[in-house]
Amino acid sequence: MPNIKQPLPQMNYFKEEDILHLLISEEPESASIEISPNVTAELNADGELIGVEILNASHYIRDFILESVQGKLLNLAIKPR
Repeated sequence: MPNIKQPLPQMNYFKEEDILHLLISEEPESASIEISPNVTAELNADGELIGVEILNASHYIRDFILESVQGKLLNLAIKPR
């Protein structure tokens, strides 16, 4: 099967390491900033975002989804009809 290049942005999950990587640009990474525990922003030489790396991704995504859904349900439950 030929190696077909995916369009950007690309999302790759590395199951063994439980890392989710979002590639926005193929420019070289010049710096990185930890923006929250387990979430790192990857920057090019101009300080522009070129990627995001999430460690312990399965737990991070699960917790993010649960918090988001619970918050939306709470907002729906308290709205007057």
